Amino acid sequence: MITTEPFRFEGKGGTMLDGRLEKPRYGRPRGIAIFAHCFTCGKDSRAATFITRALAAKGVMVLRFDFAGLGGSSGDLSGFATHVADLEAAAAALVELGHSPTLLIGHSLGGAAVIAAAPRIDSVKAVAAIGAPSDTDHVLHHLGDKLEQVEVEGEAMVKIAGRDFCVKKEFVEETRGQLQAEALANLGKALLILHSPTDELVSVDHARANFEAAKHPKSFVSLDHADHLLTRDSDGHYAADVIAAWAGPFIAPMEELVEDRPHAGVVRVSTAGGKFAQHVVTVSHDFIADEPKSYGGNDDGPTPYDLLLGALGTCTAMTIQMYAERKGIRLDHVRVELEHSRDHAEDSMSDVDEGTDRIEVIDKAIDLTGDFTQAQHDRMIEIAEKCPVHRTLLGELHIHSTVVR
Repeated sequence: MITTEPFRFEGKGGTMLDGRLEKPRYGRPRGIAIFAHCFTCGKDSRAATFITRALAAKGVMVLRFDFAGLGGSSGDLSGFATHVADLEAAAAALVELGHSPTLLIGHSLGGAAVIAAAPRIDSVKAVAAIGAPSDTDHVLHHLGDKLEQVEVEGEAMVKIAGRDFCVKKEFVEETRGQLQAEALANLGKALLILHSPTDELVSVDHARANFEAAKHPKSFVSLDHADHLLTRDSDGHYAADVIAAWAGPFIAPMEELVEDRPHAGVVRVSTAGGKFAQHVVTVSHDFIADEPKSYGGNDDGPTPYDLLLGALGTCTAMTIQMYAERKGIRLDHVRVELEHSRDHAEDSMSDVDEGTDRIEVIDKAIDLTGDFTQAQHDRMIEIAEKCPVHRTLLGELHIHSTVVR
């Protein structure tokens, strides 16, 4: 359950950079990350989109953006030094919103850029580099025989990955000679290197050089059978899973997302965004309740009546199981299906306001399997009617409301 929001900010030299924030839809983000895309790929590349959204689904808010001259960002195709400066600008823009990034993730040349940028961003604690080259001159090889033309004439049209780019001399000057060994030795952050041993564009030798140059803490994960661009969803999903697990010490655990939890026996419900969604919190669990899309909700969780029927059904099943265990009855499986007979659409606010008396019916079907006699079966069904939730619903229930100001 995530949302995607546009995010524009000013990069080096006043260039406007176009980004997207992938955010967990509900609750406070576990951590803040920035994703740097591969050379000429853009923020909407398959890997950038898939990995950032997968991390957002795990509670990490991620900014992915186009470097200058790509996608929705203005300016000319930027070189490596500008990439590093723009990552700093991205971090500053997030800090202004109260979101200090703790994790940088980069793919290919973006991986080299996050390694170079990390020491300049104080809040960053960890860096993950996917398929990153050990020297930026590797990127200039993509220019082929056009490199000399760029250096002599100042610019040239170059076809890269089937697309035409105007490459200027500034790009070459900013990118050439940026060795990663020194940056890695002075990184001062936890490092995760992910690389495919069959990478067809950046050989795994680059990963070995990067790993050997880095100081601990450092980790290496092989992306077996993946291509350089992680075009298979399974490879992107695996990379996101590994990054989220590895970054655990630098982002909040899931159980810490909700502050000031209620004590045992108390359930807290609060608005969670959207039209109807509610955040339900107990002493040790939290989840979303919502309405289906047909009633204007996002269908991100069970409805109030689903929860009501679920409470009765689970209590019924638990009561039967406890009785069977106490009596030594071999009960293998309990299945309870419940249905509220009144159409939800008829539950109008006018009925609530007028206090209209209505007949409410819950149909409950119980199916028990195991090795027991008919008499034992009948007794378990009889006991089911004595479950605490059942008795609460049919008892003299009083609800006391208190207004908190």
